[in-house]
Amino acid sequence: MSSPQTSAAADRTLPYAVLVGLVGLIVGITMGRAQSMGLYQLPVITALGIGREPFSLMMAVTLLLMGAGSPFSGALIDKYGARWVVAFCVLCTIAGLYALYAVTSVAGLIVAGVLMGFGVSGTGVTSLVGVVGRLAPPEKRMAAIASVGMAAGIGGFVALPVMHALIEAFAWQNSLLWLMGITALLILFAWPLDRKPAGAGGPVRTQSAKEALAEAFRHPSYWMLTAGFFVCGFHVAFITVHLPAYTQDLLMPSWVGPYALMLVGIANIIGTFIVGQSGRWLQKRRALSLIYFGRSVIFAGFLLLPMTPATVIILSGLLGLFWLSTIPPTSGLVATFFGTTWMSMLFGFVFFSHQIGSFLGVWMAGRLYDMTGSYDAMWWISIALGIASGLVHWPIQEKPVARLAAAA
Repeated sequence: MSSPQTSAAADRTLPYAVLVGLVGLIVGITMGRAQSMGLYQLPVITALGIGREPFSLMMAVTLLLMGAGSPFSGALIDKYGARWVVAFCVLCTIAGLYALYAVTSVAGLIVAGVLMGFGVSGTGVTSLVGVVGRLAPPEKRMAAIASVGMAAGIGGFVALPVMHALIEAFAWQNSLLWLMGITALLILFAWPLDRKPAGAGGPVRTQSAKEALAEAFRHPSYWMLTAGFFVCGFHVAFITVHLPAYTQDLLMPSWVGPYALMLVGIANIIGTFIVGQSGRWLQKRRALSLIYFGRSVIFAGFLLLPMTPATVIILSGLLGLFWLSTIPPTSGLVATFFGTTWMSMLFGFVFFSHQIGSFLGVWMAGRLYDMTGSYDAMWWISIALGIASGLVHWPIQEKPVARLAAAA
């Protein structure tokens, strides 16, 4: 086993800012495309002559497998580095996009969802957050992770208008060919990333993956964090997939949904930056509680205020402030509890809960809409879950496990 200094040097073959920038590009392109796939809902179901539930199920499968694969992708990155994991997952994503391009049945939608889910599992925020977390010193870790979350928001800001323009210019099927080409670039961006990472200047790995999981699963605050992140996934998936259709149901122009989601991405950059800096004066658990309470207030606005394009845009901008700003404190708490050695893997299990929530948020919205002809029930459920998550985060114990405390 190499020394910490040797491994850290190998991690820094490129300047720190360049490595973080490459991770940001991978995450931004991946998350921007994934968050914008709701734009394909109406074109696909129109072409296939089906209801909204099958497309929602495809997106739900994508999100669920994205979460299920994240602990395994994270463990591989923690042990071997990001290069080959990202390359394999990019190929899965391209295959999934091609399956959607050639789709002729509901079964084809599910195949596309499976492939895209495994693809995103190794190229999104969750799997790559450990790469950044290991490079940053503890006092700057939350801000560094926040920069990756901001990249995801920028990706959504850029991807939405670009994908909308591609669909309008080339029709939905041909636009997927463009997405395949853009996705292939991620292999180039991942190539300079670390091969066999270790904590930057940190201790030599002494825990196995099994030991790290056993320690985490015995930790009550880890389970509270995991339960709370379920709600984040429920909220985010419901909005990103169904907001464009929701605005068109209200007879608003077709641009309202994409531009509302684009504003979510812009505001997310601001919100994630603020939360990333808040670690200096606000406990992470308190920041998370405030984020979820804030979401519930905004969701109530979608139910109680008169819906106009201006209202949707304003509420979406406010919602963006509480969007992926959950990532820095959530992943930061994982590092606080257990250190960074197995950070990607342990955050991957937290993220799996997020994606179970995403699965239910996407699928339930489609199911309830087909049953009732309205999204009202989903808004009420989202409000209740936001309040519950805020309460769950409040009693978390924000301190290292005994093993790290003794070592310190």
